[in-house]
Amino acid sequence: MSTHAPVRVLRTIRGMPTSDGAGVRLTRVIGGTSLPDLDPFLLLDEFGTEKAEDYLAGFPSHPHRGFETVTYMLDGRMRHKDNHGNEGLLTPGSVQWMTAGRGLVHSEMPEQESGRMRGFQLWVNLPARDKMSAPKYQEFAPDAIPQLTPAAGVRVKVIAGEVDGTAGPIVQPATDPVYLDIGLEAGAAWDYRLPEGHHAFAYVFEGDAVIGVGDEARPLASQEMAVLGGGDALHVVGGTRDARLILVAGRPLREPVARHGPFVMNTRQELMQAFVDFQEGRF
Repeated sequence: MSTHAPVRVLRTIRGMPTSDGAGVRLTRVIGGTSLPDLDPFLLLDEFGTEKAEDYLAGFPSHPHRGFETVTYMLDGRMRHKDNHGNEGLLTPGSVQWMTAGRGLVHSEMPEQESGRMRGFQLWVNLPARDKMSAPKYQEFAPDAIPQLTPAAGVRVKVIAGEVDGTAGPIVQPATDPVYLDIGLEAGAAWDYRLPEGHHAFAYVFEGDAVIGVGDEARPLASQEMAVLGGGDALHVVGGTRDARLILVAGRPLREPVARHGPFVMNTRQELMQAFVDFQEGRF
């Protein structure tokens, strides 16, 4: 791959409405029939509503094994608790990066009874060697996430990866992730170099934007995701109005995936063992 080839939009995807937890309404962008996964990413859910009945029941206690969950709150407050003694409150602009490893049981419950609840949950796979590692929990308040203005009319929050020498607080050597929240004024442009060989996507959640150059430039509407490829030189422009999008990239693991519900392993046998271990209280 040329280190100067422009990034192209390989395909676009619209999320599917679904519900999870105790009936929380979500839009599933990765993990549905149109895009089951994008190695190393297993799932991307966007949640966003001003109707309390859509989120009040929250996500009661449930298990995970074999991957990581990343929750990025845009609006609202969510309380996390797990069976390893970790507890934290996610507030607007905060990020929780939880490594389930060999297994934990956690809950995520809203700490509000009205107002807007909005954010993303991303699942990142772990390589076989790390699937049974000890669970870990990282939480970062908004002021721990650097915010830059790398070009006129462009604002970037660096959750993971690096922009102009400024690194985000999240580090994960297995997949070397990039996770950026990008704000673009209408017509404002920004160029960014993705790590070579990473799988990447961009998801617009406010306004509209354009990705690519020349004949390859593709407009993206709100709630539309672009799977990126073809190179590592990304050119993104705000559309007819101000835009906001997340840009996420990670090193692919290229390992077999056996998944069912909250467990993601490499073989069916490991998956069955995960259910046994959970039922027998080994998480």
